[in-house]
Amino acid sequence: MKLPEFETIELALSGPLGRITLNRPERLNAVGATMMRDLIAAAAFFDGLLDVRVVIVSGAGRAFCAGADLQDSPLGGRSLKERSWAERREQGQLGLRMADALEGMRAVTIASVHGYAVGGGLVLAAVCDLRVAAEDAVFSIPEIELGIPLAWGGIPRLVREIGPALTKELVMTCRRFTPAEAKAAGFLNRVVPAQQLEAEVEALAAQILSMPSVPVTITKEHVNSVARAMGAGTTAFADGDALLSAVFDPESLAAAGRYMARTVRRKK
Repeated sequence: MKLPEFETIELALSGPLGRITLNRPERLNAVGATMMRDLIAAAAFFDGLLDVRVVIVSGAGRAFCAGADLQDSPLGGRSLKERSWAERREQGQLGLRMADALEGMRAVTIASVHGYAVGGGLVLAAVCDLRVAAEDAVFSIPEIELGIPLAWGGIPRLVREIGPALTKELVMTCRRFTPAEAKAAGFLNRVVPAQQLEAEVEALAAQILSMPSVPVTITKEHVNSVARAMGAGTTAFADGDALLSAVFDPESLAAAGRYMARTVRRKK
């Protein structure tokens, strides 16, 4: 079968096992508007293959995902003030649609996390059913330092996985946290030495594939249904509106400027 080709991701297929690899290593796999659209299309592609039961999501190069790409933002390009409200909202909701598309996939998804999983990259891991991380991976949620709220349905997803109190702390403080802490909080299924990550993820995928497909599929849907009923898996319908509200706030813009200035200094 000829697989679709994308600008920012690569797909692979081996029988019932599919793979989505974020493929912008020069940008630490930061997610821009192009990748958002590519991931939505990839989720639809795998959903159309009824024999695909497990999909591994990983990142090429030195990182899983460094979060949103401010250079290829859905809100970039033409000045926001030149756009209609409807156009701004449509673009603002793109990240949420991407996250919902991946989380709604029929196949069981496994995030293979190495290097950095930052902001939106953490949300990408959260939308997967299972998560395995290298013990030297680095997690952080710097959005508030950037002067924006965590979007892409990240808040309800984190509340679902780690609870309200820790979600508030990690999002409000923007501090880094370790895979060990993430596992203790219930966010990760397994933490392994970096050199064992690929083998561990492959073994987990093989274990799931060895099980009968019908009860596995039903279990995924059952757990997700219970989470939604508990109110912990509902994404914000106005996710993009919340993001847009910060774009025009002077204090938020100043915070973003300070964050970007620090980032530039670190690179020098």
